[in-house]
Amino acid sequence: MTANDHYFTAQPASSEERRTLAVHLAGRDVEVETAGGVFSPDHVDLGTEVLLRTVPAAPATGDLLDLGSGWGPVALSLALESPEAQVWAVDVNERALDLVRRNAERLGLGNVRAVLPDEVPDDVAFAAIWSNPPIRVGKDALHALLLRWMPRLAPGAQAHLVVGKNLGADSLHRWLAEQLGDAADVERVASAKGFRVLRVTSR
Repeated sequence: MTANDHYFTAQPASSEERRTLAVHLAGRDVEVETAGGVFSPDHVDLGTEVLLRTVPAAPATGDLLDLGSGWGPVALSLALESPEAQVWAVDVNERALDLVRRNAERLGLGNVRAVLPDEVPDDVAFAAIWSNPPIRVGKDALHALLLRWMPRLAPGAQAHLVVGKNLGADSLHRWLAEQLGDAADVERVASAKGFRVLRVTSR
């Protein structure tokens, strides 16, 4: 398996491939299912932990987006925090999306929709976006991803992105500010354990 294979695994994991993992999400201890072929299958990765510790409380209602969901730690946290909101878990990896659906059902969360990017209706505007974006897909693909989704923030809404400092967080900060221009403010709001948390506030 190459470094990028976990972004593109096509088939859901079989029952033999799935395994149970105990994690701490949204202030509670829960059990989830993971499998090889997805990002960080054995634990909540450090970048996601930094993101979840530093973001403000999720909006109680509206459409919330976890961009690049993996098996779902961010989407599940959003859904646990905001049971009246609609949480969209977006990924290109069908195995990851299947795990998100299984984990939402396991935790009794009926407000999670795990979908491919093109399955999100065009008229949905997001009250919040939380993301540990897939930096390793390459700069061009990452830039296209962010330019597709950041403009879909509702006016005044915020996105929070966690990016490794050694993976270009500061240059991405500058690039986002240039690309979004007057449409949004881009700030670094936290730095911990080698990661930056960037906040994009839609105007």
